[in-house]
Amino acid sequence: MSKKLIIWDFDGVISDTEKLWVENRRRMLNEKFGLNWDFATANRYLGGRSDKTKKEELDRLGIVTDDAFWKEALDRDYELLEEGIELTEGIENIFSNTGLRQCIATGGIKKKTLAKIKSVGIGSYFGEDKIFTADMVEHGKPEPDLFLLAADRMGFEPKDCVVIEDSLAGMTAGLKAGMTVIAFLGFEMNQSTEYLKQVKALGIKHVSYTMEEVEKFIVEQLTKTS
Repeated sequence: MSKKLIIWDFDGVISDTEKLWVENRRRMLNEKFGLNWDFATANRYLGGRSDKTKKEELDRLGIVTDDAFWKEALDRDYELLEEGIELTEGIENIFSNTGLRQCIATGGIKKKTLAKIKSVGIGSYFGEDKIFTADMVEHGKPEPDLFLLAADRMGFEPKDCVVIEDSLAGMTAGLKAGMTVIAFLGFEMNQSTEYLKQVKALGIKHVSYTMEEVEKFIVEQLTKTS
């Protein structure tokens, strides 16, 4: 049995979907509140967070949204899902490794997460006992609650967990949980020099741009503990 637990974020890691949800909310905020946010600004405040923690961040900025706003945002998300999403290249090679213990811990709600998993066809790798979502904890990312829940339910100590994340909020949560964090920057939205500086400023030591690099790091971690 693997001595490490691999914890996957979904949006921006398993599939290039984070940009869809951020862009959807950016447009709605600009339309309804007269903002002039570009994508980078929206990603700074909203990226990697559940809608609950997005709302809290907007409240902090003085942008007060109601339940109708978030229902409309979620409805638009489901419309985007119906158009189809794709699995990140090379990731299924890792999922299919039966020697690894793996689970998903995502800032999305369970219903939406199950729809995403179905859309990319990875349900055979991740049963519901291996899926952990923001609505299962009181505090979402950047707090560590979700990752700690995943580790506990899967029977691992935090120090024996490897988190693969693309967002600053998710990376922060993994570090707060006392886990090893891989920053996956394989998609364009997270490949600016400024974003890499922000990742490094968190203290992230491991940055990967392809799933081949992620797989190599995982193997190295397992070798160290074997």
